[in-house]
Amino acid sequence: MSHATTILQHAYARAEASNLAYRGALTPAEAVVLLAELPNVKLVDVRTHAEWQFVGFVPESEMIEWKTYPKMETNPNFLTSLQGAVDPDAVVMFLCRTGARSHDAAALAFANGYSQAFNILEGFEGDKNTAGQRGQVNGWKAAGLLWTQG
Repeated sequence: MSHATTILQHAYARAEASNLAYRGALTPAEAVVLLAELPNVKLVDVRTHAEWQFVGFVPESEMIEWKTYPKMETNPNFLTSLQGAVDPDAVVMFLCRTGARSHDAAALAFANGYSQAFNILEGFEGDKNTAGQRGQVNGWKAAGLLWTQG
């Protein structure tokens, strides 16, 4: 059994245990393995343009805002943009700051034909530390995974 297959099985089990409305939930480190090992996989960053520019982003990810800055209103074109950028048969992994917006995006995608929609737990910046700062406790950045400044 490949490492990717084991990761997918764990992600499926997390979704089932938590009754999630999408295929699975991944840690950032697991998402990186899937990006490296699976041929038909996409990472979709659903944060805002401001976050991509000022906080950073994962190279070669699709960037489609779930909510638009500064009012943080739901992007009415999200699904259309996703359909134009990502094959519905792909393994599609959604990433946001902490895992909340990406949870909603994964649920919408799954409900609209993306049968392999996953949320990346912890998000790009993760939880706040005792000083109220993100990016140090958990999440993509804290795991030391590839990202670049906007």
